[in-house]
Amino acid sequence: MENRKQEQREAFRADDPAVGPLTTDQGVEVDHTDDSLTVGERGPTLMEDFHFREKLTHFDHERIPERVVHARGAGAYGYFEPYESCAEFTRAAFLQDPSVKTPVFVRFSTVQGPRGSADTVRDVRGFATKFFTSEGNYDLVGNNFPVFFIQDGIKFPDFVHALKPEPHNDIPTGASAHDTLWDFVSLQPETLHAIMWLMSDRAIPRSYRMMQGFGVHTFRFVNAEGRGTFVKFHWKPRLGAHSLVWDEAQECQGRNPDFNRGDLWDAIEAGEYPEYELGVQLVPEEEEFAFDFDLLDATKIIPEEQVPVRPIGRMVLDRNPENFFAETEQVAFHTANVVPGIDFTNDPLLQARNFSYLDTQLIRLGGPNFAQLPVNRPVAPVRTNQRDGYHQSALHRGTNYFPNSLGGGCPAHAGADGHAFTHYAERVDGAKIRRRSPSFQDHYSQAALFWNSMADWEKQHIVEAFRFELGKVDALAVRARTVEQLAKVNGELATEVARGIGVPEPSEADKAEASKLSSPALSLESLRGEGTIRTRQIAVLVTDGIDAEQVTSVREALAAEGAIVEALAPTDGSITSADGELYTVDRALPTVASVLYDAVLLPGGPVGTPSTAADPDAMRFVRDAYRHGKPLGVLGSGVGILSALEPEGLRLSSEFHHVVSDQGVVTDTSPGAASEEFTRAFVEAIAAHRHWVRPPVRC
Repeated sequence: MENRKQEQREAFRADDPAVGPLTTDQGVEVDHTDDSLTVGERGPTLMEDFHFREKLTHFDHERIPERVVHARGAGAYGYFEPYESCAEFTRAAFLQDPSVKTPVFVRFSTVQGPRGSADTVRDVRGFATKFFTSEGNYDLVGNNFPVFFIQDGIKFPDFVHALKPEPHNDIPTGASAHDTLWDFVSLQPETLHAIMWLMSDRAIPRSYRMMQGFGVHTFRFVNAEGRGTFVKFHWKPRLGAHSLVWDEAQECQGRNPDFNRGDLWDAIEAGEYPEYELGVQLVPEEEEFAFDFDLLDATKIIPEEQVPVRPIGRMVLDRNPENFFAETEQVAFHTANVVPGIDFTNDPLLQARNFSYLDTQLIRLGGPNFAQLPVNRPVAPVRTNQRDGYHQSALHRGTNYFPNSLGGGCPAHAGADGHAFTHYAERVDGAKIRRRSPSFQDHYSQAALFWNSMADWEKQHIVEAFRFELGKVDALAVRARTVEQLAKVNGELATEVARGIGVPEPSEADKAEASKLSSPALSLESLRGEGTIRTRQIAVLVTDGIDAEQVTSVREALAAEGAIVEALAPTDGSITSADGELYTVDRALPTVASVLYDAVLLPGGPVGTPSTAADPDAMRFVRDAYRHGKPLGVLGSGVGILSALEPEGLRLSSEFHHVVSDQGVVTDTSPGAASEEFTRAFVEAIAAHRHWVRPPVRC
C-alpha cells in the first residue's frame, strides 16, 4: 500500500530545480524577471505586463486563509488629530482642522512567521494605520523600518520565498537565519540597507508602544491648487524607541511568546494609551533630483539632517478590539486606499503594492465585499454600482449601472466642488522597457550610513546578529559571498563578521573606502523619548526578612510615576517581613525572568536573614538584568547581593545616607525607608532605559 502511494506521488513530482529557461504559467519563455514593464526607467508600471501580473497574482494566492506575510498581528482602535491645518501642501480633509478627531485602526505585526509564531523574533514589524476619514478610508501601510529589501515589486515573491521557511522542511519558523534568505541577500545587494536594519536591535522592539513606524515610500501630497509635494511619513512613539537584545528576545519566545501583543493589550486596558506623533519630510517637486539617491527608491531614506521631519499631528490608541478574528484578523489594508490630497509616485515597489494588496484581499477574505466587514467599513457614505459577489450583505434595489435614467441618474458623478479624488497630472514619456534606472544602482552608501550612525553598543549587536544568522547557514559559499558584500559596506564590519563564522576575512583591496557620513537620528541613542517611566515593568526581589518599609516606600514612589511594580519571591503566596508581618508576593520567581522586566529593585533585610544571594534563580535574574544594561536599584544589605557578582570597577554605596548612581546602578546602604534622593536617581536611570557601558560581572 505504501509503495502504491509512492507511485501515485511520482506522477505529480516536479523537477527541483526545474531545468531550462524560466517561463510563465502558459509556457512562454521569460528573459527578465527583476524589473517590471514601465514607461521609461522611472515611469509607472504597465498593466499589460502579463508576467508581472501572473507572478504577483500567484504569489498573492499562495496561502489561505492566513496572510502570506504579516500573519501574526495585534490591533487597536484610536484617533488621530492634526496639530494645525496642512492646507499649504495637502487638501486631505483629515489634515485640516485640529478640532476634528479622525478614528483609526492600527495593526502591528511580524512579517515572516505564521500566526502561531512568537512576538519577539528578529523580523520587520508592520505598522499599518487605517484612517476612517470624512472623505473615505486612507491606509498608511508601513513598517518599523524606513526602507525595504527590494526596489521593484516584481521581486517581492522572490524575496518572501527566500525569507520564508525552507521549502523542503518548512524550517525555520519566524526566523531569517537560514540558507535561502542569505543566498538571496548575497546575490541581491539592493537588500543590504534593509538587512542592516534587520541585524540591528530595531528588529526586536521592546514594545509596539515603543516602536517607530514609516511609510517607506515617497508619496505625493497635493493641495487645493493642484501643486504636488513629495512626502515621506514617520510615526514617532511618545515613550521613545526601545528594543530588546537578542538573548532576551529568544528567552521571551519561551517565557512569553505573546510579549508584544500582551503588552499592547494590557497598556490599553490599564488606560495607559499608546501615543505616536506623525511627522512628514517634505520635498518640493522641483527638488526631486537634488539628492545623491533616487526619491523613488524604497531602499533609501532621506537623512533627517537634509530634510527635517515636520510634526503634523498625533495618534492615540485607546480601545482594544472586541473580537480578534472579526477585527484584527479581518482588517484589510491597501496602499491604494488614498483620499483627495494624497497620491502616488512612480516608485516601482509602491506601484506593485497598489496591485498586490487588493488581489490578496480577494483570496484571503473570500471575494470583493470585504469592505463591508465592520472593521473595514468607511464612515464616509458609500454609493457604488458594485453588486453581488461572495458575502454581499446589502439588499440592493434599483439600478446598478451608469449612466441611467430609471434610477434618477444616481449615483451621479461628483460635482466640481473640489471634493472628488483627482489623480495628480504628471507627464509621462518613454519606451516600454524592463530596465532599472541607473539612479537606483547605489546599494552600499546608505547601508554604510546606517552603520556609521550606530553607537558602539549598537554596532556590537549588529556584528553579533550577523554572526548568529550566518552561523545558521549551511552553505559556506553563501556565508563567504555575504561577507564579500558587507566589505563593500564597511571593512571593519565584514572583518568582524568573518572572524565569527569561519570564512576568510576580506582583503584590504576588497574593502570599501570607509565612509564618514552619519545620521545621528538613526541611532536608538537619539530616540529615548520624553523621560517618562510610565508602564515600565519593575521587579522587586523579596524573601523572608525583607525590609518592608523600604520596599513600600520605593513601590509607592515608582507607582506615582506610572510604573508597574511586582514583588517576586522564591515561592508564590506571601513572605514574612523583618517586622513579622505578611507581605504579599505577586509572582513566583521561577515563573518569570529578568527579560520580562525593565528594571530591578533589590531591597535590604536584617543581618542573618537568609540571603537572596543563596537563590540561584535570584542571582541569575540580577546577573541578566545587569549585563542587559537594565537599571538596578539596590538598598541596604541588598548591596551584598550585587557585590556577589563582583562587578569590578562599579562604584557602590558604602556608607549610610550616601546614594551612588553609576551606569544605571543606584545604591544606598541605609536601612529603613528609601530617601527621595535614591528614588529620584532610580527613576532617572529607568527613564534612560538601558546603560550599556558597564564593568563585566562574574558569570
